[in-house]
Amino acid sequence: MPYTPLHHADQADARLAGLLDSAMDAIITVDAKQRVVLYNRAAEKIFGWPSGATLGQPLEMLMPQRFRAGHAADVHRFSSTGITSRRMGDGTVLYGQRADGEEFPLEASISQLDTPDGKLFTVILRDVSERVRAQEELTAFAAAAQALREAEKTRVARELHDELAQSLTALKMDTIWVRDNLAQAPQAVEARLGDMLTILDATVSATRRIVADLRPLMLDDLGLVPALEWLAQNFTQRCGVACQLTVDETLELVEPYATAVFRIVQESLANVAKHACATRVTVEIVRTVSAVTLRVGDNGCGFLVSAPRKPLSLGLMGLRERAQLLKGHLLIESQPGHGTSVQMDIPLHFPGAAE
Repeated sequence: MPYTPLHHADQADARLAGLLDSAMDAIITVDAKQRVVLYNRAAEKIFGWPSGATLGQPLEMLMPQRFRAGHAADVHRFSSTGITSRRMGDGTVLYGQRADGEEFPLEASISQLDTPDGKLFTVILRDVSERVRAQEELTAFAAAAQALREAEKTRVARELHDELAQSLTALKMDTIWVRDNLAQAPQAVEARLGDMLTILDATVSATRRIVADLRPLMLDDLGLVPALEWLAQNFTQRCGVACQLTVDETLELVEPYATAVFRIVQESLANVAKHACATRVTVEIVRTVSAVTLRVGDNGCGFLVSAPRKPLSLGLMGLRERAQLLKGHLLIESQPGHGTSVQMDIPLHFPGAAE
C-alpha cells in the first residue's frame, strides 16, 4: 500500500495526542455533561481503567462514592466564575478511586474552555499518595518522638526520686540520729556510720549511672573508640551475647557526631537485648571523608519491617529521630528467623569534614 501523508489537521491531532500521552500527570477532559472525552496514558496508569472503558462515561466513575453527589455543584461553581484555570499546588488534596476500588489522594488543576461544541473542562491530576503517606509518617514520628522524650523524662524523674531522694532522706535521718546519740552510744553510732557509708556508695553509683544515661562522660574522658569498646563489653557481660566491634582505632569525631554515634550503638544494642533473642551481634563503624556509616546486625528472631508498629518500633523510632536530626539515612532490614540489620549513614557537616 502506498504511503499517504497525513493532512495538517491530522498531523496536529497526532502531535497533540503524543504530547498528552507523554505527560507524567493524568489529563482528563470532560464535556458539559461531565462525560469523559479525553483520557491520556498517565490516567490509565493512575486509575487502572483503560481509555476504552472511560471514554463517554461519567467522570464520577473515577471518584469515591461519597464525593459524587457534590461533584456537579463544584463544577457548576467553577464554570460560573469565569476563571479559565485553577492551578495545582495550593495544598488542597482530593481523592480518586482506582479500578480496583482503592481510594488515593490527588492534587488537581482544572481549566475550562468554550468551544463550538460546548464547554470543555480539563483536569490535570497528580497521584500524591507517597507525599501524603510521608506526611502521615512524619506526624506519627513527631508524636512518637515526643512520647519517647516524655518517657525518658519520666524515667529520670523516677530514678531521681526512687534512688537519690530516698537515699538522701535516709542519710538525713541517720545523720540526725548520729548527732543525737554520739555521746551516749558511740558503738551504735559507729555501726550506723558504716550503714551510712554503704548508702553513700550506692547513691554515688546511682548518680553516676543516671548522669551517664544523660551524657556519656566516658566520651569526654577516654574518647569515642574506648567508649564504644566499653559499650560492647558491657553488653556482652550483661546479656551473655557475643558482640564483635569493628572500628578504626584512630576514629575521632567532633560533637554532635561523637555522642550521636555512641547513642545509636547504645540504642541498637538495647533493642537487641530486649527483642532479638540473638546469640551474636556485630557492630561496624566506617568513616569516609564526608560521612560515617554504622551497621549493627544480629542473628536473632527478626521481624517484618512492614508489619504494624510493635514495642520494638519505639526503639527504632529513637534511631529514626536521630537520623532525621543529623540529616542522615536509616535502613532497617529484617525477616522473621533471619535476624536484623540496622544501618545509618550520617553526613558530616563541619569545617574540615571533607579534608
